Amino acid sequence: MSHNTFGHLFRVTTWGESHGPAIGCVVDGCPSLIPLTEADLQPWLDQRKPGGSRFVTQRQESDTARILSGVFDDGDGPVTTGTPISIMIQNEDQRSKDYGEIARAYRPGHADYAYQAKYGVRDYRGGGRSSARETASRVAAGAVARKLLGDGVKIRAGVVQIGPHRIEADQIDFEAVHTNPLFAASTAVVPEWEAYLDGVRKAGSSIGAIVALEVTGVPAGWGAPLYGKLDSELAAALMSINAAKGVEIGAGFGAAELSGEENADEMRLDLNRQAVFLSNKAGGVLGGISTGQPVTARVAFKPTSSILTTRQTITRDGEETDLRTKGRHDPCVALRAVPVVEAMAACVLADAFLRHRAQVG
Repeated sequence: MSHNTFGHLFRVTTWGESHGPAIGCVVDGCPSLIPLTEADLQPWLDQRKPGGSRFVTQRQESDTARILSGVFDDGDGPVTTGTPISIMIQNEDQRSKDYGEIARAYRPGHADYAYQAKYGVRDYRGGGRSSARETASRVAAGAVARKLLGDGVKIRAGVVQIGPHRIEADQIDFEAVHTNPLFAASTAVVPEWEAYLDGVRKAGSSIGAIVALEVTGVPAGWGAPLYGKLDSELAAALMSINAAKGVEIGAGFGAAELSGEENADEMRLDLNRQAVFLSNKAGGVLGGISTGQPVTARVAFKPTSSILTTRQTITRDGEETDLRTKGRHDPCVALRAVPVVEAMAACVLADAFLRHRAQVG
């Protein structure tokens, strides 16, 4: 299997399967002398790990990260050495027996059939490499990227829509995201959303959602035309997340309803004669290059494909059958995708920063 690595100068390779002994990542290209400990990784992994509430899978994983290489303590505290940083996360709560019935039957909505068609073999235990378990490795890599970017770049994401229930744009509050179990970007919607999601969960079904991203502190100039555009690389990274089915930057698809006058972000000068924008329909990127505005995006996630409702499918033996997916699953996969969206944005921006520095000093 190829294409397990993304990035150019800040390169991340993830490895491992859902029910293997461990998963992890290798971060290559991180500059030296950046303070980094396992404690820097753990808070971000704790946000993503399963079992945190009744609204997510009850698989019990501590997601404890171990740094195996690329960091050295010369007496003043651990710092990166400039060599590859290898991070391992052990799998602690595999229940492979939950997947015995799908050893030969393809789960509708999952990657089972596509993997079998491509490779001639698939790990049916939780989907193996296609499982969202792999995203823990991305979050670990994102934590390294955040250390590289520094505190000046602030990356925040939150759920802004579950099914038909949405938060209006002027009501989004990213500070609220980690104060509620739904990662909702507003505390006002939590009671209604909890009741709605409880109904979905008790029915053994699932629902889709939208996660919004906002990054502040990105200076003007990151990204490169024509084929290294910051927005195209961000979109590709976000689309690579499990269950992501759509990405929009700035006004996104809404721009199709706007006139030229409404869509253009007008400019003026502030008291220091610096450029300021009067709106941000572009999502902080013009011509593939950051403008200094907040970088904004939205990611649409499909409903979790593993549901208790019986669905029609086929088997490896060419027979038609009906399948009811058992196991421990998220009724809304987008909830735990919030830290993954942030991590992928961090990795893209860390790479953009290094490439910008290499090109223009």
